[in-house]
Amino acid sequence: MARKYFGTDGIRGKVSEQPITPDFFLKLGWAAGRVFAEAGNDFVLVGKDTRISGYMFESALEAGLTAAGVDTRLLGPMPTPSIAYLTRTLRAQAGIVISASHNPYYDNGVKFFSVLGTKLPDEIEEKIEAYLDAPMITVASAKLGKAKRVTDAAGRYIEFCKASIPTRFDFAGLKIVVDCANGATYHIAPPVFSEVGADVTAIGVQPNGLNINDNCGATKPQLLVETVLAQQADLGIALDGDGDRLIMVDHKGEIVDGDELIYIIAKSRLNEGAMQGPVVGTLMTNLGMEKALEKLGIALLRAKVGDRYVLKMLAEHNGIIGGENSGHIICLDKTTTGDGIISALQIMAEMQRTGKSLHELKSDMQKYPQILLNVKLAAKVNIADYPNISAEVKAVEAKLAGQGRVLLRVSGTEPLIRVMVEGEDEATVKALAQHLADIVKNEIGT
Repeated sequence: MARKYFGTDGIRGKVSEQPITPDFFLKLGWAAGRVFAEAGNDFVLVGKDTRISGYMFESALEAGLTAAGVDTRLLGPMPTPSIAYLTRTLRAQAGIVISASHNPYYDNGVKFFSVLGTKLPDEIEEKIEAYLDAPMITVASAKLGKAKRVTDAAGRYIEFCKASIPTRFDFAGLKIVVDCANGATYHIAPPVFSEVGADVTAIGVQPNGLNINDNCGATKPQLLVETVLAQQADLGIALDGDGDRLIMVDHKGEIVDGDELIYIIAKSRLNEGAMQGPVVGTLMTNLGMEKALEKLGIALLRAKVGDRYVLKMLAEHNGIIGGENSGHIICLDKTTTGDGIISALQIMAEMQRTGKSLHELKSDMQKYPQILLNVKLAAKVNIADYPNISAEVKAVEAKLAGQGRVLLRVSGTEPLIRVMVEGEDEATVKALAQHLADIVKNEIGT
């Protein structure tokens, strides 16, 4: 079934533009409520991040769920991974998150979790979409759903995060800076890291509804770099607006991305005798990570871009560690979805276990220079229809002689072709990427 609303990670867009409008969220709450009501009478959790439109959409979803006869438990501002955890442990029928993740405040969206704390199965999303096109009929008054707030959600999740590492780890004396991106972790991350003993300086913890992800957090870590250096901290932790991404900064102010963090965690599991299956990355995972894992005897599999596909491939191959260079890091031996706080704790535990700094831990993996260029198009195309481009890609791959990669990918959301080249020599990689971008422009036109 072709999806009309759901993408790879729920529904997302600009507030006030369809489908990110209050009337749509009302109908979405009702449609989801109808599907959940058919499966049973359990309640549904609803959480959100800190963007100003979340209040409006929370009310609309609550009304729709109520109209469908489903009880709602409102969590307020909470990280996306906490909704996955609480849905599972509170035995809710489903969890709903109102968030646009790392996007600016003027975007918003919604994603769903199943009772297992995983993404909803495709067939459930398809049923919801079918009801979205049906007339909205409110149940009889006696059967209307009820709503109430969950007052201990933050405390429950804080304890869960702390329990993801053994109690033998005590980070007394470790000086860290935590950037919460003025998002949903603002009241969660600082106490988590403080309560495991770290000396915490918190930034990005004053959300006003408009400053989420604004020049801070995982997508804009420069403020964190500056603060780590100014505070002479041992490390910095950057989360995004909904807490499912992690980027770190070492004591020298160098940014440590998702690929490097995944490598550190995988090596840690291997050294502890707890590694299972391959590591799953994406088509954008740096070749340097693949080479470094290869030296450890760990295979890397590449999924399509998107944590949904990484999770699917991990399940298929009985893996436990995966993610994306953007900072989505999945530790299935600890939780069911990408979680920035839990991933950071795994890195801190490995630092203490080995006695090494973050800078030393990341030095075992040498990233290859990777150049990504976007070529704008008048409309979406199929690259396979252009044999000259395919031939040129093969020629570039031959020049890299097995010590690099080429990837041409049509964007799923914009009329763009993304040209990626990586290899050992940065100047060569830049030249080859520009050459391929020029070929694409000449062959397809803009």
